Amino acid sequence: MIKSTNHQDYQKLIAWLKKARLDRGLTVRQLGELLDEPFQFVSKVEKGQRNLSVHEYVQYCDTLDIEPLIGLKMFKS
Repeated sequence: MIKSTNHQDYQKLIAWLKKARLDRGLTVRQLGELLDEPFQFVSKVEKGQRNLSVHEYVQYCDTLDIEPLIGLKMFKS
């Protein structure tokens, strides 16, 4: 079982989330506000310093209006 934020699949997932944020023209602070989290939460996620739980991941995707299943498919071999 892989538990590291350094795994290439997890990094691809986070890059996908960051791209979705940027595509929507949101800053880290703005996304933090929408998530009802401090901006440091978003920053740490995007820098790979913090893992997202499944529940957090789904909320993140919902806030960015993206389909969580698309990101999860990045882990399929």
